[in-house]
Amino acid sequence: MVYLLNVRFGKMETLNDTKNKNKIFLMTAVFLLAAAVISFGSTAFADNGAEVASFRTMNTAIVKGSEKVPSISVGEFIKNIGKNTGIYKMIHTETPEEIEAAEAEKAAIASQEAEDPFSGVIVPGWQKLLMLAIGFLIVYLGAAKGFEPLLLIPIGFGTILVNIPGAGMGDAPHGMLHILYSAGVGNEFFPMLIFMGIGAMTDFGPLIANPKMALLGGAAQLGIFATLFGVALMNLIPGVDYNMLQACAIAIIGGADGPTSIYVSGKLAPEMMAVIAVAAYSYMALVPMIQPPIMKMLTTRKERLIRMKQLREVSRAEKVLFPLLLLVVTLLFLPPAAPLIGMLAFGNFVKEIGCVERLSKTIQNELMNIVSILLSLGVGSQMTPEKILNMNSIGIIILGLVAFIIASAGGILMAKFMNLFLKEKINPLIGSAGVSAVPMAARVSNKVGQSYDPMNFLLMHAMGPNVAGVIGTAIAAGVFISTYGH
Repeated sequence: MVYLLNVRFGKMETLNDTKNKNKIFLMTAVFLLAAAVISFGSTAFADNGAEVASFRTMNTAIVKGSEKVPSISVGEFIKNIGKNTGIYKMIHTETPEEIEAAEAEKAAIASQEAEDPFSGVIVPGWQKLLMLAIGFLIVYLGAAKGFEPLLLIPIGFGTILVNIPGAGMGDAPHGMLHILYSAGVGNEFFPMLIFMGIGAMTDFGPLIANPKMALLGGAAQLGIFATLFGVALMNLIPGVDYNMLQACAIAIIGGADGPTSIYVSGKLAPEMMAVIAVAAYSYMALVPMIQPPIMKMLTTRKERLIRMKQLREVSRAEKVLFPLLLLVVTLLFLPPAAPLIGMLAFGNFVKEIGCVERLSKTIQNELMNIVSILLSLGVGSQMTPEKILNMNSIGIIILGLVAFIIASAGGILMAKFMNLFLKEKINPLIGSAGVSAVPMAARVSNKVGQSYDPMNFLLMHAMGPNVAGVIGTAIAAGVFISTYGH
């Protein structure tokens, strides 16, 4: 009888794995097909007079838009990071030459931002119709399929509204959606408020109780940095022309963190913000479909059955001091990440201190809901044909998926590596929770673990690398901005 049950459950598990793989293949195929269709709809980024990147010209071609992007060597990278630390800025007095150079850079940036690369671009009417269809598709995925409905439904409606011919809802200066974008999305204000809400809803207790889980969150950022090499390969394809700033913005998708993706793209590649945001939130929604096959592929049945000891109780003093310590470390070593981590720390401190419960509840509920609506509508306002219908869209979708897969695998492999040295073994399934999709990724780790052992509760253990991933993605964003940003 036991044997028959094992055989039966084994067959069911195989069928479920097959179904999951089929779903992933189907969703990926849909995204790729859509990108392939729309990629030939516009010539917004075309530059017929310039030499394009290919295997033949890879050593001589200048990628469109990259002319003013500095080439960063390893030494210059370390130097830039060092000069952007809070410690350096506290002890260093700027020279007149440095002040003059900074002012000139600000003036150049202001001039560049004032120039809209898409102004004057004329698009055929059918492209507007196609964008309307994409908007309705996004609404359908959110409303009918449950893919991040709180975000995708407003994004979808924003896409529809901005593409209604003659409505002018996205037109400067008085279009409603343009006002929303300018007020909080283009200046990265709304993403920072979102991080405040995430902090107020996050419990850092599991990470404090088991600090080594931070290594799993750090390893999951491998997907972000590995994607930079993927961008270099993508640029060898004719018609695809990412510069380094755009590469950094695309790579953040690997962290499965929508607000950070919007924040970085707003800083480095605002022209790609819409498609990057949609890709980031789409992959966040697909976490329950994408991660389980990766987890099962990289772990053995014995590893999935590992039970971890219950976490120690974390005192209130530790929880109160943690966001303050996190803020101090950020200010000293990586100030460019302070806008995100600072708001995260503020929201968490308000929650843990306990004496401002009204503020905590407001941040978690009313403010978070309002900002999510406004942010999503603002992102949807950028879903216009001249910005979306180009060859770069297909690359963003592919690179985003690759980044997310590598990030999930990185956390799992780090857990397996740590088990070589630990007496108390870590269940590698929790390594996939190192991405920033809180708490969805942790729930997926717990669900997969319980499918093999119903009494194996991994949720709280998985929350450690999960919240560490939020911090890690923000740090990666700070590194990119300190290196290439302004």
